[in-house]
Amino acid sequence: MASLTLPALARQNTPEPSVDALVSEALMTELSEMVSHPVVVSAVRARNVRTYSLSQTEVDELDQAWLREKDGDGAQPYIAAALGSPVSTYLLRQQAQSKGLYNEIFVMDLKGLNVGQSSITSDFWQGDEAKFQKTVPLGKGAIFIDEPEFLEDTGIWVVQVNMTLDDEGEVIGCSTIELNLTELSRRQELGL
Repeated sequence: MASLTLPALARQNTPEPSVDALVSEALMTELSEMVSHPVVVSAVRARNVRTYSLSQTEVDELDQAWLREKDGDGAQPYIAAALGSPVSTYLLRQQAQSKGLYNEIFVMDLKGLNVGQSSITSDFWQGDEAKFQKTVPLGKGAIFIDEPEFLEDTGIWVVQVNMTLDDEGEVIGCSTIELNLTELSRRQELGL
């Protein structure tokens, strides 16, 4: 007789939620307003000025520096500076105030480099990923909602909502908000 592991049992008891039913127009407006805050816009615009002329080799070097710090046992000055910035502090507060609804929030410049994040991201350059490629190149107002994913370690369903950051009629970068679909479903069931 086969036995189920705890994560497998959790997944079996937690069916994939319907993104279309859960991610409402009102929620999308709330997310857009959150990432359009002046502290975000200001930080992304300033970063675009600094990274505009970076070559792909330089972008890759920044990403590798991030990965070395993330995966290393030593000091993390690059990561500490990123997480200590005003925009990262703002995003962390938004995540905390969501009371479990936002699993992760980060914003990127026009190169796809992180400008601010609520937690340490797996890498620094997002430009090679769908979250960037299916938003920024498409222009103002682009939204890409990825496929839901079950996180075995926490037993929850999440989905990444990605959208361009628009300011004064132009795209200045993009954002990713990872929503806890399990929590969103619970709130909707309770009428919250």
